[in-house]
Amino acid sequence: MDFKNIISKMTLEEKCSLLSGEGNFTTKAVKRLGIPSMFLSDGPHGIRKQEGAADHLGLNASRPATCFPTAATVANSWDEGLAEEIGKMLGEEAAAQGVSVLLGPALNMKRSPLCGRNFEYFSEDPYLAGKIAAAYIRGIQSKGVAACPKHFAANNQETLRMHNDSVVDERTFREIYLTAFEIAVKEGNPLAIMSAYNRINGVYANENKKLLSDILVDEWGFSGIVVTDWGASNDWVEGIAAGSHLEMPATDGNSDRELADAVRSGKISEELLDKRVEEYLKVLFATIIPENTPDFDKRAHHAFAMKAAEESIVLLKNENGILPLKKGAKVAVIGDFADKPRYQGAGSSLVNPTFLEEPLNALKSAGIDVIGFEGGFLRNGGKDEAKKAAAVELAKRAEIVLYYMGLDELNETEGMDRTHMRIRQNQIDVLEAVAKENPNVIAVLCGGAPFETPWWGLVKGAVHGYLGGQAGAAAMARILAGKANPSGKLAETWPLRYEDTPAFNFYPGTECTSEYREALYIGYRYYLTAKIPVRFPFGFGLSYTSFEYSDLKADAKSVEVTVKNTGNFAGAEIVQVYVSKKGGEVFRPEEELKAFAKVWLEAGESKRISIALDDKAFRYFNVVTGKYEIEGGTYEIRVGASSTDIRLCAEVKVNGTAAPCPYKANEIPSYYSGKISNVSTYEFENLLGRHVPESKWDRTKLLGRNDTVSQLCYAKSPLARLAHKIILNRKNKMEQKGTPDLNILFIYNIPFRGIAKMMGGAVDMAMVDALLEIVNGHFFKGAAHLISAFVKRGKAAKETARKLANAGRE
Repeated sequence: MDFKNIISKMTLEEKCSLLSGEGNFTTKAVKRLGIPSMFLSDGPHGIRKQEGAADHLGLNASRPATCFPTAATVANSWDEGLAEEIGKMLGEEAAAQGVSVLLGPALNMKRSPLCGRNFEYFSEDPYLAGKIAAAYIRGIQSKGVAACPKHFAANNQETLRMHNDSVVDERTFREIYLTAFEIAVKEGNPLAIMSAYNRINGVYANENKKLLSDILVDEWGFSGIVVTDWGASNDWVEGIAAGSHLEMPATDGNSDRELADAVRSGKISEELLDKRVEEYLKVLFATIIPENTPDFDKRAHHAFAMKAAEESIVLLKNENGILPLKKGAKVAVIGDFADKPRYQGAGSSLVNPTFLEEPLNALKSAGIDVIGFEGGFLRNGGKDEAKKAAAVELAKRAEIVLYYMGLDELNETEGMDRTHMRIRQNQIDVLEAVAKENPNVIAVLCGGAPFETPWWGLVKGAVHGYLGGQAGAAAMARILAGKANPSGKLAETWPLRYEDTPAFNFYPGTECTSEYREALYIGYRYYLTAKIPVRFPFGFGLSYTSFEYSDLKADAKSVEVTVKNTGNFAGAEIVQVYVSKKGGEVFRPEEELKAFAKVWLEAGESKRISIALDDKAFRYFNVVTGKYEIEGGTYEIRVGASSTDIRLCAEVKVNGTAAPCPYKANEIPSYYSGKISNVSTYEFENLLGRHVPESKWDRTKLLGRNDTVSQLCYAKSPLARLAHKIILNRKNKMEQKGTPDLNILFIYNIPFRGIAKMMGGAVDMAMVDALLEIVNGHFFKGAAHLISAFVKRGKAAKETARKLANAGRE
């Protein structure tokens, strides 16, 4: 199709209109030129196409779709083939619902266990996250639907996510926070990517030319479109200049007029605008969904969702072989999560499932002899002695207790980070009482992020399903009954306590900035280097069988090893390859994951496997040369069953690129030792190469566009301070109730300019400025300006509508 010819026939207003939404999830059409609209939809683990009025937060009901296991769950499978099949089914369901762009997968790094959206993210390791994400993308796009990986980039907290500035050194940004996206782009070739809410070193992600053009396009070869996260556009003209293409959701033409005015004034050229429009049209026409697209097979997709959940379940403890359950064992089921399963998180990814497996029914269907059920505890905290007593009485009558426990809904939601790593104390209290009467307790865990386990000695077995989607309960029952062998391994470290985590002193950023002082040392990179004991290491997972490794051969290009199933069950082993360099000039973590493979073996079977090492195996980003380099010398190849269970090692010689070392060890000793829990400002500034920006709000200044509703308590206006009290009171009540209210969370954290971006165009930036005058104590002046801006906006909207209606005739 000759897009340049089409663009030559368009008016300036039509061009601008194509680059912003018409509704919450649709783009504008230019019918006279045969240009259709595009439909975009969440989400990463299931389609969320809403019926009736759509909203970004998932508050309105959506059409039924398969709720697959969340990303945090599937990452535990370490299975690219499985991820690609899920992607194919997501693409098929998106096409069946007329969705052209699927907003996922989400692949931000798990910088801290507290991030409220960790259930949507794959891992603390960028290599693993990137590989699994690329597989999803290939699967989705095989069905003619564009994948849109998100949130690009360094979007690692929900607290003040639309306001926060991620202050991170260039090497860490590249190696940790961009590598997963690099792999996803180069190996998955997505047609779209979503820019994040936050700033990165002072520049909003959607206005960051270095990120969107220099790195994404010029270095990685991205040829798709950049879509803003919903409300993430700060300055749309700057966004277009930086490399963005589509502002979402609709602003009723407000942003279109800003863009057209910028072209007329010469702020940006019409040639650049035409380039963005052409790039958008290429994706639009590549993802037109045929009207006769058939519906998907709901039963088949449900069955595969169960397979995905089953292969992602992690066996964490199996004392004296208590699992799988012996046939005919009398089993008591205790815990509220066995009655109402937690199978997904809250927020924009919320899926309305086609079916939902319930734990109690699933256990019975798997042939487990359930003698009774008791809830035991209140889901959202608080004491209930009657429930506790009933649970204890049931436990007395059983041979085995399945105790369903974990994180509740308020602990894992978009728009809110956790403040600690504990589960509800009432769950632990009931567990202690039950274990006192019956020591044969198996913990059946749920949740999309790690939590502290001081009660670990009370259970003989533990199996974790994370958030297993609509069929997760059935998958768990099959594992417990021994109908399937657990093969999942953790894609994140489980620390003993939150105080041990690398970003403990720096996370989250609560005002202006979030300082990434831990640098490269996130997850296992920190725990291994600093020798911090953990509950479960990265890559850990047990099996009902055992595996033996032998005959390792390695060079700089590949690793070969023989793996044998030495037990009595058929099963799968995840072979993990880590690279370590001792005594180098450039500081590094103790080891880093550089390759992996999942191998399926019958009992007694052995296989010789070969695993390639790619261009990321030995590289580091050099901040002096501004590119990836290789430090020459001897590296150790470590092959094992987890990051700490290394079975075999080999040394390889690697030729370097002879780049100068960018660091002076005496200026950043914490980074050379890996003991970064209390990095000084002096060291962090030496790593950054500049001064650390102010982290606190200036409470003496008037509030501006990029300040947030949460700052209204500092406003000059008594009315504004009263509004803050009302909103904060509702937020506190929500937390006490234990049910996420996404409206309140979004409002509390939104910057004032977000009002203009998230209200469908009812408010423009001039009106926001007038509201700020009121907030800052100039009520009458602000009110007058508000009325004037409202009238001007209405007139401008009518004029734009007239021009679009008459396009091609004037």
